[in-house]
Amino acid sequence: MRSGFHVAKLFGIHIHVDWSWIFIFLLITWNLAAGVFPSLHPEWGLGMNLSMAALASLLFFASVLAHELAHSLVAKARGLPVRRITLFLFGGVSNIQREPEDPKTEFLIAAVGPLTSILLGIIFLVIGGAGIPGLGQLTQQNTTGFLASLDPFKTLLLWLGPINISLGIFNLIPGFPLDGGRILRSILWGITDNLPRATRWAAGVGQVIAWLFIITGIAMAFGVDVPIFGRGVIGGIWLAFIGWFLNNAAVQSYQQVVVQDMLEGVPVSRLMRSDVQSVSPDMTLSELVDSYIMGTEERAFPVAEGDRLAGIISLEDVRKIPQPNWDITKVRQVMTPADQVEWVSPKEDVSDALDKLTNREIRSVPVLQNGQLVGILRSRDILKWLQLHSGSPAK
Repeated sequence: MRSGFHVAKLFGIHIHVDWSWIFIFLLITWNLAAGVFPSLHPEWGLGMNLSMAALASLLFFASVLAHELAHSLVAKARGLPVRRITLFLFGGVSNIQREPEDPKTEFLIAAVGPLTSILLGIIFLVIGGAGIPGLGQLTQQNTTGFLASLDPFKTLLLWLGPINISLGIFNLIPGFPLDGGRILRSILWGITDNLPRATRWAAGVGQVIAWLFIITGIAMAFGVDVPIFGRGVIGGIWLAFIGWFLNNAAVQSYQQVVVQDMLEGVPVSRLMRSDVQSVSPDMTLSELVDSYIMGTEERAFPVAEGDRLAGIISLEDVRKIPQPNWDITKVRQVMTPADQVEWVSPKEDVSDALDKLTNREIRSVPVLQNGQLVGILRSRDILKWLQLHSGSPAK
């Protein structure tokens, strides 16, 4: 189950905020309100500090959203479906529903995000510094005094500028699956003409960089003064945490490509179950529970009228209806109609079907041929096939 909440829909893409985003939003707001802004503007009151800090945090995440939107819009322009953008603890992620088909597409999608962040940073700096005399002679020694002389609007813009430029540069680090790692993968892919091999090499580089982050973060936490990063327990733990996240992401990204490669060319008809256990739309929920849900391990059932799919009903759909009403509520009243159901064809690659299962966060999908229900494909059957063909024992 996805955590968080939906906030908007832009260019046909759902914008989703994970609950972990709230933590980092509050952390940035607190850091600005309690430390950065009071040191620059001691004349600001508590209310001013809090409001400016909250606004700065919101604009920062709007910048992160612009970064991800750039990825998504280029992906859509290159023919790749994008369902959702999620803002979470470490920034944002675009839910591009399948791998790019060629190295050029991979390069363009990856490169546009950091370029957007850097361009935004430059724009913020130009607007924030407009009309300020002596900006060109600014040095590290007089930066604090200079910023203290600015009004709230310019203070905000001159904080957002370097932050966005830093975000863009950080994402260019060649640690897969960061944007820089994806750029590296696109180059390796173009050289080798082999996506799994390019992914393995890029993921290996990503793991090396991730471990460098972890080691550096631990060193900082123990008081070692690291160039650029400095030292300190909080900063060190945070850097090590980012390294841990990147390491896991690199491993998972490579595993996903390996799985896709193993399933490429395997038709849905090979793994689907043709003995479909469908239910009637005129069945009551009580009959459904007693005769089907309680007697099997299935959590969702196709609803069929003859050999035509009428919809899908799941355990979650039944739970929405109070139990005293099960005897008078029919399946057709609570099912998901067929026109809203994700389905696959028997000739479709299982790799594409797995994308649909994953992106929709469902466990099974009906198989239709010429509009007729001919089978059902379950995620556990795909997993069993992968275990058998990878030499792993099924559990």
